[in-house]
Amino acid sequence: MNSVRRNATRPPPDAVYLDYQATTPVDPRVVEAMLPYFTERFGNPHSTGHGFGLEAAEAVEAARAQIAALIGAEPREIVFTSGATEANNLAIKGATRFLKSRRNRVVTLATEHKCVLESMRDLAREGIDSEIVPVEASGLVDLDRLAAALDDRVALLSVMAANNEIGVLQDLGAIGVLCRAQGVLLHTDAAQAFGKVPLDVQAMKLDLVSISGHKLYAPKGIGALYVRHRPRVRLEPLFSGGAQERGLRSGTLSPALCVALGQAAVLAAAEGAGEARRLAGLSRRFQDRLAGLLDGVALNGDAERRLPGNLNLSFAGVAALDLMAALPDVALATGSACSSAAVEPSYVLKALGLDDARANAAVRIGFGRFTTEVEIDRAVERIAAAVTRLRA
Repeated sequence: MNSVRRNATRPPPDAVYLDYQATTPVDPRVVEAMLPYFTERFGNPHSTGHGFGLEAAEAVEAARAQIAALIGAEPREIVFTSGATEANNLAIKGATRFLKSRRNRVVTLATEHKCVLESMRDLAREGIDSEIVPVEASGLVDLDRLAAALDDRVALLSVMAANNEIGVLQDLGAIGVLCRAQGVLLHTDAAQAFGKVPLDVQAMKLDLVSISGHKLYAPKGIGALYVRHRPRVRLEPLFSGGAQERGLRSGTLSPALCVALGQAAVLAAAEGAGEARRLAGLSRRFQDRLAGLLDGVALNGDAERRLPGNLNLSFAGVAALDLMAALPDVALATGSACSSAAVEPSYVLKALGLDDARANAAVRIGFGRFTTEVEIDRAVERIAAAVTRLRA
């Protein structure tokens, strides 16, 4: 997603932030939990010969258990990373390289995150075959079509739980059944879904799950990878070092960041269901009020199976970049890839079969924990006024 505007300045005081899929503010309760680990509890969690290191190590392990509990995993199955991009690379490349002598193919969907698609391309340069399965106009994959791509040559299938651009939720439970039938590892990029929609690694038969902290009100720079222990999933590490994190991810962990992600998981476990209902209500309010002011607005992606708080809307006759430029006081995002030479439609929206005009008119609107009804109403009025001006 590209939400950077040329010559952007600091937002005005009454700006409305509607880009929660790009990043979330850190919850003050998360900040409070992590702050002591920058100062009085600063020990190295890998130096446990004294109390300072032991205290830090215990905090890391507590956070590991908190993250595991949110997805029905065991604490030992959680590997800390710098974020979901590293987790995706470790899962896809690590598992496929370990299995390549027996299974030499990988499969994913056309709407996956760039780091997943680029990982597939990296593996192709190593001689590993890859297949990118198309999606339907809804953004959901046809399960029969996906099943046809899976056989005993496939090492791994990677399917995003909640799409970062259009918010659609794939049927991971059904996909997990397909993968188990063929002995295929199932990896899901859950950066957008973790803590926002129910995920159960056992019920969904997930083998590898990538997690991001800054999509769930924790800081940037921390994430995790769930790696199934039974039946055991084996990975080749991406880089060498001190063999931390069961030898899968070397490097000194930041206890502060680990604690932050653990606390974010605790808050999601306690409040996630209610928050999802509130965000769904905000989405309905936004759409209803917008419909009363504008016509020619189309929702991209499935209307029902989608992330609470995500809308991807095309405004007929208005280029998304022009709309964003006309709204310095509303933070939106577009999937277009911009350069000085050209503006290309989002590959995700093109995968849905949208023509260039509708794809170039699409903006992503994301609501989150700190979005209020007052902000929703203010944003709707500003967007409707801007669209009306641009159409005129």
